[in-house]
Amino acid sequence: MMKNEYIETDVLIIGTGIAGSTAALVLAENGIDTIMISKGQDAFATNTYHAQGGIAALKEEDSPEQFIDDIMMGGGGISYRKAVEQVVYESRRQVKEILIDKLKVPFSITNGNYDLAREGAHSQRRVLNVKDMTGKKIQEHFYRYLKKLERTKKLKILFGHTAVDLLAYPHHSTNPERLYEKPAVIGAYVLDQTSENVMRVFAKKVVLATGGLSSIYLHSTNPQDAVGNGIAMAFRARARLANLEYIQFHPTALYHREADRFLISEAVRGEGARLMNRRGEYFMKKYSPLGDLAPRDEVSRAIYEEMLKYSDNFVLLDLASFAKIDIKERFPTIYENCLKYGIDIEKEPIPVVPAAHYSCGGVLADLRGRTSLKNLYAIGEVACTGVHGANRLASVSLLEGLVWGTKSAEDIIETIGEDNDLYVIAEVPKWKFPHPQEKLDPALVWQDLVTTRYIMWNYSGIIRTSKRLERALSDLDYLRHRINKFYQQTVMNNRIIDLRDSVQTALLVVDAALRNKVSRGAHYITSDTD
Repeated sequence: MMKNEYIETDVLIIGTGIAGSTAALVLAENGIDTIMISKGQDAFATNTYHAQGGIAALKEEDSPEQFIDDIMMGGGGISYRKAVEQVVYESRRQVKEILIDKLKVPFSITNGNYDLAREGAHSQRRVLNVKDMTGKKIQEHFYRYLKKLERTKKLKILFGHTAVDLLAYPHHSTNPERLYEKPAVIGAYVLDQTSENVMRVFAKKVVLATGGLSSIYLHSTNPQDAVGNGIAMAFRARARLANLEYIQFHPTALYHREADRFLISEAVRGEGARLMNRRGEYFMKKYSPLGDLAPRDEVSRAIYEEMLKYSDNFVLLDLASFAKIDIKERFPTIYENCLKYGIDIEKEPIPVVPAAHYSCGGVLADLRGRTSLKNLYAIGEVACTGVHGANRLASVSLLEGLVWGTKSAEDIIETIGEDNDLYVIAEVPKWKFPHPQEKLDPALVWQDLVTTRYIMWNYSGIIRTSKRLERALSDLDYLRHRINKFYQQTVMNNRIIDLRDSVQTALLVVDAALRNKVSRGAHYITSDTD
């Protein structure tokens, strides 16, 4: 229900990727009033949309135990087995019921059978794909389906709406008695980008599905605004966080001076491509018995070591010499994007560099997506469910988003009627700016954001040391104080919100990395004397 200064709904979902979209679908189809918001201007400003490789699923002849073992091994020994079992045993049913039967996602088929890919550290082919545009097709089909659900009046999708902070008791209540109650989330302050008004959105349940944080790094495969907004908001609301030091770097992003770090899918190596240095030496067997199909952290470090050894800015990924498939047919998006920059991948190797790609940690969530705060759920990349442990297995992230999107929605359906007096609107103050607002200075925003990204890349990147991390902590803490003052004095918009959240998230990642002295998975820390 719309009011002048606030909106009320049963469920508020923040984020429109596969996790948030799945939750919205299940909730709306079960008659739960749901609002889903995105800071993007359309449904495609998500990490899901950019996912190339595919979605892993348990096929009929596959062994569940082998799939579980693959994920556990990829997770460096610290994955949560119950979560891994859930994602594996739910995979076949949910992929079929939601993606295939409901959404009609056109997964690639050869001779009447699904064309399953094998990716790094998978023991066999089990990855459904739509060539190299799987995420794009999943996102498009979700949006079409959800637009139909909007007609039922049970779902409202609001683009151009940015979550500023979670509304939480007792912090956002003027009633002192709330201090003695269990902390609870009751909605969010949301910026309407068109009106520039910050309004209160009240909800019985709030679902964080805001995606990743990798664009706090200089080189990233994520959209530029993937800066950990959900993690920063959850931290300010005092939710528990976990495993933030485990930042996965994708080993192969296109390296070109004029190009963004476009992701070269792991499926390329799954189809036979091999990494070589600029001297023509294939090097992965020196670093792992699995060679070019080693887990991502091992491949990223191997590339980094080769680059350091020869002072190179990139290495080469040779698909042309080894592919037994029609390259242009199997990887049309990669082929076209490389060709834009004069690289014909059917004839020559691709220059690649590692880039920040995925956060294995996040807001701690249980098997149904519930967090440490009452009525707050976290699903998808923003969450830490324990599936990925210290290092995510390729093509499991879309699957996790699908499964936890469903599980969180099912829990909400079961429990939403338990709290009839959850919040009192009059207790929660309207949004107020603490200082007179000044016009945004784009030079300050850009410099502060670039500074944050350089600090993270150089001090908290693929290989870390205590000295580097201590320097990062000091520099970022100083920067945070400056940015918070800047934030309080500046007209509210996406750029200042992202800047504030990026430096906060960066600090949380560095602090977690500094506390963990054990190298494991995507967190690799060496002695300062090495």
